[in-house]
Amino acid sequence: MNPTLLQSIYDIFQSHPHVTTDTRALSEGALFFALKGANFDGNKFAATALEAGCVAAIVDDPEVVKGDERMILVPNVLETLQALAALHRRTLGIPVLQITGTNGKTTTKELCAAVLSQKYRTLYTQGNLNNHIGVPLTLLRLTHEHQMAVVETGANHPGEIRLLTDIVQPDAGLITNVGLAHLEGFGSFEGVVSTKCELYDYLRQHNGTVFLHADNDVLVQRANGLHTITYGSHERQAYVQGEVIANNATIDIRWRTAAETPHDTPLQLIGTYNLPNALAAIAVGLHYGVAPDDISRALEAYTPTNNRSELRRTPTNTLIVDAYNANPTSMAAALNNFDTIAHAHKRVILGEMLELGHAATEAHRSVIDQLLRMNLEEIWLVGSTFALLSEAECHAHHVRLFQHVDEVRTALHERPIRDSLILIKGSNGTRLFTLPDLL
Repeated sequence: MNPTLLQSIYDIFQSHPHVTTDTRALSEGALFFALKGANFDGNKFAATALEAGCVAAIVDDPEVVKGDERMILVPNVLETLQALAALHRRTLGIPVLQITGTNGKTTTKELCAAVLSQKYRTLYTQGNLNNHIGVPLTLLRLTHEHQMAVVETGANHPGEIRLLTDIVQPDAGLITNVGLAHLEGFGSFEGVVSTKCELYDYLRQHNGTVFLHADNDVLVQRANGLHTITYGSHERQAYVQGEVIANNATIDIRWRTAAETPHDTPLQLIGTYNLPNALAAIAVGLHYGVAPDDISRALEAYTPTNNRSELRRTPTNTLIVDAYNANPTSMAAALNNFDTIAHAHKRVILGEMLELGHAATEAHRSVIDQLLRMNLEEIWLVGSTFALLSEAECHAHHVRLFQHVDEVRTALHERPIRDSLILIKGSNGTRLFTLPDLL
């Protein structure tokens, strides 16, 4: 966009450093960005925002300006928001770590932020604001008080990580893993890999640093030629090496570097699949000078939220709640881990995996086959894709099929479950996160 216009908007932002895109959350002195969506047009609410005390409204509909100098007309509001965030990030110039990946990126982001916060005033992505709107809003929360930033970026179509990386302009990057997810948008596993590795492409061009999971052959190959700091198992001789030394729902890990004595750290994280996420945060912390004891202290204190690998103990059951997202890779990992936990009464409530396109049938059949090999007291499956099961399989393995989560809620009212260890996992759209209060 026009550099002069962008600078004039940035001058306003520097005097009034708060941005909003929602008229339901307006504050005095904010900058209102009139974003458009499939079912809304923020331009229609620009006048309301100004009446509520916003200092300016960034709009792209000439009809709403009406001579009010507080209405700033731009070619595209979203692109202006993104350009403003990029300019603000460049202006402050603090170190920024960008994280992406198919699974574990939010947990890894939270762990990295917890570790870095032991030494630095750290800004990090709140919740799951990791898209083309959430990322610029995150960057615009940066102030001169911050010393580090950890920014999570997600994607479901090719080119999205490239777009977000150009906004974030990271000094360092981390891809947690690559797996089967959002295949409707990516088209194939190679599409997933290429899109995630757009972060590597940027860092290669800008002499950045990559925190690399040394056990992941795909990422190791794609990171060839980059400056890497590795983490992983002993077999790969990574800089940070670690192992799970106890798995009683939550895990205890032992980690070390060649220069460090081993550190035993109990985590409040469920599943051996969280080991690489913790090791990534350790590698990040060591690189940025956080003391090893402080790293362990931060990891031990971190408690997961937002229905991601949460261990919840209710008066009647113990729950593993991982109901924010699901894809074939994360589902297989969750079931593998659940299979290793000893308990007399184990049950699963699984929701279908969404956005898999042509791969959906095969992916759900794979989950079913894995479930039928496990020693489970009962299996509840939610969503039409699980109708692949035959009546004989359902009867032999104590499987119940439900179309919607409301049917599960009714079943729980009619016959409560007690004294069980229950894994609850599914795509967010299946709304399994509404179940824990009934268990």
